[in-house]
Amino acid sequence: MATAALVFVILVALSFDFFNGFHDAANSIATVVSTRVLSPRIAVLWAAAFNFIAFLVFKTKVASTIAKGVVDPSVFTIGVVFAGLIGAIAWDVITWYFGLPTSSSHALIGGLAGAAVAKAGWSSLISDGFRKIAVFIVLSPIVGLLLAFTILVAVMWAFHRVRRVDKLNRGFRFAQLFSAAAFSLGHGGNDAQKTMGVILALLIASKHLPTTANVPLWVVLSAHTAIALGTASGGWRIVHTMGSKITKLQPVGGMSAEAAAAATLFFTAAHGIPVSTTHTITGAIVGVGSTQRLSAVRWGVAGRVVWAWILTIPGSFVVAWLVFMPFHLAGR
Repeated sequence: MATAALVFVILVALSFDFFNGFHDAANSIATVVSTRVLSPRIAVLWAAAFNFIAFLVFKTKVASTIAKGVVDPSVFTIGVVFAGLIGAIAWDVITWYFGLPTSSSHALIGGLAGAAVAKAGWSSLISDGFRKIAVFIVLSPIVGLLLAFTILVAVMWAFHRVRRVDKLNRGFRFAQLFSAAAFSLGHGGNDAQKTMGVILALLIASKHLPTTANVPLWVVLSAHTAIALGTASGGWRIVHTMGSKITKLQPVGGMSAEAAAAATLFFTAAHGIPVSTTHTITGAIVGVGSTQRLSAVRWGVAGRVVWAWILTIPGSFVVAWLVFMPFHLAGR
């Protein structure tokens, strides 16, 4: 019975990973689709491929942070992890329905925290881990914005003798293939590891692995496969918001946004910091729009996105807390 429950919750975790890819497909492809460098069908396959091969590039430091650095590992049970996943999935579904590019990563963290608090109280949370995440909730979009702004300004200065903007954009269509691939690598290397961390926590809680264990290879491969399949399935509502509603993008701007976001994700993944790919690329897109004029950014849409960000952890926390209460009453 316990083994069947473990397998079921692992499948739920992989389902979350799939929906993470589906929900966050916009992060990987919105810029390259909106600039018409790739068709939507080719773009999702391009992003999915690099989501999958990211396991060859990144270590599993983010997974270790999720498994051991946010919630006291001793609090994790099958019921806690299940409730946390349901909280995250529910929040992703709600925000997908309204076309809001929120963070699946922060939804997962909020869900796990809500279930843990329902089981063992606030002392079950690791304050240092939450402090680091809170800092990067603010920093990742700001860094993405500043980097994208700087890259685009540098590019425009370097090519200021090119009088025709359309000629410049044609040259950067090819460059955007590489920047989109780099961002998809960062997305896979950061977000797939969240699910790896959840499965690692489950395996440790069920005594299948010691507390010092690293992520098994089968977990790495299954997580990357799930997120790649989710990305390949699309998520067109959010693509529209990211790719056209916030600001109008051209290939040179799309390349700058993707390169800035990819650099941020590579840095945070290397240091085991579970940041939001959504926040990072959105900040980068705003940074690109700001190089034209502040009015080029549709601040009303950006404001709705920010409110969705603010509510993500509390929203998924509450859902997970409610989901876990029957387990708590049953002594699970």
